[in-house]
Amino acid sequence: MNMPLQRPRLARVLAAGAVALALVATGVTPASAATGQITGYGGKCVDVAAANSANGTQVQLYTCNGTAAQSWTTGTDGTIRALGKCLDVNAASSANGTKVQIWDCNGTAAQIWTPQSDGTLRALGKCLDATGPSSADGTPLQIWDCFASANQRWTLPTGTNPPPPPPPGKMPGAPYLYMGWGSPPNAATVMSQTGVRSFTMAFILSGGGCVPRWDGSRPLTGGVDQSTINSIKAAGGSVQVSFGGWSGNKLGPNCSTPAAYAGAVQQVINAVGPAVVDFDIENTDEFSNYTVQDRILNGLKIVKQNNPNVKIAVTFGTGLNGPTGDGIRLINQARALNVPIDNYTIMPFNFGGHGNMYQATVNASEGLKNALKSAWGWTDAQAYAHMGISGMNGSSDQGEITTTGIWTQIRDWANSHGLTRFAYWSVNRDRPCSGGLNDTCSGTPQANWDFTRITAGF
Repeated sequence: MNMPLQRPRLARVLAAGAVALALVATGVTPASAATGQITGYGGKCVDVAAANSANGTQVQLYTCNGTAAQSWTTGTDGTIRALGKCLDVNAASSANGTKVQIWDCNGTAAQIWTPQSDGTLRALGKCLDATGPSSADGTPLQIWDCFASANQRWTLPTGTNPPPPPPPGKMPGAPYLYMGWGSPPNAATVMSQTGVRSFTMAFILSGGGCVPRWDGSRPLTGGVDQSTINSIKAAGGSVQVSFGGWSGNKLGPNCSTPAAYAGAVQQVINAVGPAVVDFDIENTDEFSNYTVQDRILNGLKIVKQNNPNVKIAVTFGTGLNGPTGDGIRLINQARALNVPIDNYTIMPFNFGGHGNMYQATVNASEGLKNALKSAWGWTDAQAYAHMGISGMNGSSDQGEITTTGIWTQIRDWANSHGLTRFAYWSVNRDRPCSGGLNDTCSGTPQANWDFTRITAGF
């Protein structure tokens, strides 16, 4: 069956969130959290070249030797100090490849470093990175887009304040993987090259009536979908399974009752063993048909009752300022029916060619937060903990561009606000090419699997 290059849509957008950081006064020595070595790629230490305390001295990797050039003090103000100077990003530039050096402590954002739960150390929205990547003595350190790869993970001195734990119920970043077209990659290979631990497998449709099939045609077991899921689990990963989408013959209109719909979902859970079931509710047949909306929502109550350990996510389109009519209705009706949905995920793209995809995504996400607060009476934190983002990497159907840098910004905003689901469409497209929308590449400059590396850092 033909699937569109896009994925389920409606308007979806993300907005920007710059993190406000408290800066220290120039020359003030902060309270220290810990002092010791910082180790990274290849077990090497972060080192001030030649133990030279002059401003601008390159910071590098070097065999650990216990000298003062490798003794770093992490400050409660976010600074990291050695030889009386601060770890500093040259010229406060956030460009990839910018040199990391030591400099007089001056309280600027170029000297504020934040450790993350994925092992990265971040300043100016980028990650401390060993160039190459290489672990050879003398490898210079730089900042780069965050992928949480081995050359971007660091162990700080014991006693450094750890990052806050992930919010309860947080799901691992799980980009969509579609086995029906788009030259699907080997999932285990992508896992080994990116660190991603989960995929959202798409899509379960009707194989005729209320009978679930992959893509409406492939059997639940014994085919390429099952073998892919088996390989993901064998590599230590997990899967989410997505029902519906923008096109195709869906279960919602074909299952005559909530119990029948729940029974079809149960067949998939029994066959696949997913950690999450995702209901991608779109288009006029499910999203705008309120009889079908209610059938799905009431069916999800049965699914949760019978599978309390399987998380339930609903995914739907959004406008620039948050969910529109059908989405607001879905949220309010879920509350009216008391449906135990773990995560409401919006798709912030296809806004009609909107330029700033980061800010659009943040704005739409804040609109979702407000809608959830209004319906459920939640606090900001409770609403964020029930929210997710599912973007579109590279070029969208309407020519909007989400670069790797923008996707990193969006991920960091989602992490910092306590969102619990993060995905994009699709791994099949996570390869470089130019020329706009394509089912096998992103249409933007990148290396293979860059968007997946970023997503793995959620």
